Amino acid sequence: MKKDSQAVAEQLDALFERFNKGDEPGLVVAVAHRDEILYRRGFGLASLEHGVINTPATRLRIGSTSKQFTCLAALLLAEDGKLDIDAGVRTYLPELPLLAGDPTLRQLMTHTGGYRCYLDLTLLAQGVATMPHGGALAAELRQGDVNFPPGERMIYCNGGYHLLSLAIERASGIPFATFLKERIFNVMGMLDTESVADDMQIRPRMATQHVPDGKGGFMRGLFPTWEVLGEGGIVSTVDDMLLWLAHLRGPKRLGSEANWRQMLARPRYSSGAEGVYVLGLMRTPHRDVELLHHAGGVFGGACQMLTVQQHALDVIILTNGAAADPVELATQVVDIVLGDAILGAQPAAPLPTAGHETLLGKYHSRGAYCVIDDRDGRLSVIFHNARQMPLPLIQTSTALRVEDGTGAACLIKPCTSPEGRVTAIELVDCGHAQILQRLSDNAPRLSDVLPGLAGRYYSSDAAAHATIAVQNDELTMTMDGVAGSASYRLEPVDHDVFTFDPVGPLTVIRGVLTVERSAGLVVRFRIDTARTRNLNFTRESAHRIDGERL
Repeated sequence: MKKDSQAVAEQLDALFERFNKGDEPGLVVAVAHRDEILYRRGFGLASLEHGVINTPATRLRIGSTSKQFTCLAALLLAEDGKLDIDAGVRTYLPELPLLAGDPTLRQLMTHTGGYRCYLDLTLLAQGVATMPHGGALAAELRQGDVNFPPGERMIYCNGGYHLLSLAIERASGIPFATFLKERIFNVMGMLDTESVADDMQIRPRMATQHVPDGKGGFMRGLFPTWEVLGEGGIVSTVDDMLLWLAHLRGPKRLGSEANWRQMLARPRYSSGAEGVYVLGLMRTPHRDVELLHHAGGVFGGACQMLTVQQHALDVIILTNGAAADPVELATQVVDIVLGDAILGAQPAAPLPTAGHETLLGKYHSRGAYCVIDDRDGRLSVIFHNARQMPLPLIQTSTALRVEDGTGAACLIKPCTSPEGRVTAIELVDCGHAQILQRLSDNAPRLSDVLPGLAGRYYSSDAAAHATIAVQNDELTMTMDGVAGSASYRLEPVDHDVFTFDPVGPLTVIRGVLTVERSAGLVVRFRIDTARTRNLNFTRESAHRIDGERL
């Protein structure tokens, strides 16, 4: 039975009321059900500087929600006979190095290409300092290693979509933004939508992005490059995105039926496991319905777009700095509009800690470090080289399931000694198993790990120097990259294993650092982050550069 529209609007008002403020950045929301607009409101300020409010006509960045348009652009070019998405990327960008293989454009679209991400590398090395023109491609060109061979698994990679955008430009012969405007946005009547390559341009009715400064105020959120393309460059409105969502689940005006089957076909990893990330979109379950969706994040804003095709429900939430999780909010909107009678059972509850205390602890292996912890009587896991947030552990018939909040998941299987102690865990991701050994519950003292560690290191892949030192009784690491620097706090979790966390609002990457010693001296270390694996830094020998002894 269809819910009363007024009752739904009142429930949505209650959900978003906390963002209805006149002195903070906010968000814009639109909800349509069976082609009827149920809800369409702006909250908070589009600009704190000028006191302008958010309205449904406000234009905001949609971040990585842009990726589906990039994939459609490639498929339209394929229809024209100008591009083959199953060809290797080096067919269109021959200057790229041949590393573990030549990933196809389709693999770049599903984040299974294996390349490291230029954005992750840049943020690690220099924080949010703006890259020069050509910086993204230059970062990909200097890589001497990959995260994994093409097709083996999925790690989200903005760099792959940047390369895909360049391939589209070269195959079409026109700028990427022009192709999107002429072949997609104009055709769809999305007249307030465009691809904007940088945040230095002044665009009509576009909200300012706001980043908390850590002191109760805000800084401008600027994307750290002059040329963000198909990885996340689109600016739009909730009205234009509702047009797109109706097209996404309904009759198509753009692209052939065969190409739309490709857009929505699930990928398979080399293990045989099936993925949830299709071409620029995710297909994931929520209770007993399927969500077709994609989120987006920019510096000072976030987005979630989703549709429930079987119930013709469309949701778009765009933020410009509100303390909000649009992914969680959009899911709550689905629950409000469709209701328990349609959605069925609630998701399974996290596993209680009681009776499973032997799992609590720290685990590490090459490329991965996690902590299984107690959160209010329930088990959760934190992967330190990913988002620093606890993820609940859900019991299944064969293992513990960990969901990342967007639909992707991995499995954890305890490895137990004859005495019943958990000595390691098996982490199964994309169908591939990896053993993480349990670390001591007691972290080493700084005095135990410091000998031979301090000094200056260099990575050619990151184009960055790293200096490890002790400052104010804390172990720190300072990165100096091509255009800026970033500061981190190191925390030993084992004798040769450290976590690192950002210091200050302009540094955003966290991860795990593993050192290699020779004769008591650290000669190199490896960094693993959410989107970069096995990034090596080698100790620099004492020598003079520009007359300065290092």
